[in-house]
Amino acid sequence: MTFSPIIEAYQSDRLNKIHLLATDMDGTLTQKEKFTANLLQTLEDLAKAEIDVLIVTGRSAGWVDGIASYLPVSGAIAENGGLFYSSRSEAPELLVPIADVMLHRQHLAAMFAELQFFYPNLQESADNRFRITDWTFDVKGLSEEALQHMTVLCQEKGWSFTYSTVQCHIKPLQQDKAIALEKVLTNYFPQIAPNNLVTIGDSPNDESLFNRDRYPLSVGVANILHYSERLKHRPTYVTKASEGEGFSEIARLVIQATRH
Repeated sequence: MTFSPIIEAYQSDRLNKIHLLATDMDGTLTQKEKFTANLLQTLEDLAKAEIDVLIVTGRSAGWVDGIASYLPVSGAIAENGGLFYSSRSEAPELLVPIADVMLHRQHLAAMFAELQFFYPNLQESADNRFRITDWTFDVKGLSEEALQHMTVLCQEKGWSFTYSTVQCHIKPLQQDKAIALEKVLTNYFPQIAPNNLVTIGDSPNDESLFNRDRYPLSVGVANILHYSERLKHRPTYVTKASEGEGFSEIARLVIQATRH
């Protein structure tokens, strides 16, 4: 299965009825790990065009609480589907069933300790202290073989495992971006049909957003090509530009298409 350039979606009128962009953050909205003036202008332009933006990120609850408050977006899903922060409410919505958060985090810590037995150099991520539903550690320096081994180890213990360009995540089995997005769309955006939204990402932890059975209009910013051989589900389209510039490329086409 190959990638098609995003311009083809525009030329075939597939972007004419888009009302919402559901997008990853790191490596998708950021440019060299930072938000840029161009990104902020792009988000403002989308808001003026009445196109909603939902951030769907692996970043922690602590980080995402602030991001959802300060950026001109409709909300943000944190921890790869763990919680939702709506721009309309200060209180987050837990998207996975966790009866006892403290006990849950103890179990996550125990799983991390098991991974450290095989990989003693694993380092807990700096933002792990701000998390509720998952446990993260740095992905830097880990081989594809090691990542696949960790996936198996976590599954054997009843956990899910994924990784991005920044972090590795240990999380509950039913916690992923696509499941969380469907819950948020049902509860907050019931008018949005599958052909009214675009899902956007750049790495393996965005893979569920690329499932064409769920989301027929998915886009990878150009840096997704680094992972193309590792993905079971690949985005329908790909941008010319990488990272945040790729997101702006998509946004410009969607705004132009909806104006027509």
